[in-house]
Amino acid sequence: QVQLRESGGGLVQAGGSLRLACAASSRTLSNYAMGWFRASPGKDREFVAAISANGDSTYYGDAVKGRFTISRDKSIKTAYLQMNSLKPEDTAVYYCNADGSLRAVVAGTLGRGSWGRGTQVTVSS
Repeated sequence: QVQLRESGGGLVQAGGSLRLACAASSRTLSNYAMGWFRASPGKDREFVAAISANGDSTYYGDAVKGRFTISRDKSIKTAYLQMNSLKPEDTAVYYCNADGSLRAVVAGTLGRGSWGRGTQVTVSS
């Protein structure tokens, strides 16, 4: 499994931006699809975005389309989530995941693939 670690979370005002990063601590990410999920109290875990292993395909959850952008830099084994026009309802812990299957990344099946420990994003109104 790949070891993942998220960073870049924090407190931001509504309308602001943050960029999250997901770094691999060991093996290369070049053969893995990557994704982001978020979780907050009282809500189901929610798919945010995913990107294919070669970076050619991206997918977004309906709540973030047009505001968030997922990207990856294979040379430094890092995936990013650029979050613009943030809203209070974006407040959550954001987790990245990686899997050899893009479908599995989008599905976010727990117990499969690799997951980071999460980074807190708080958007104030």
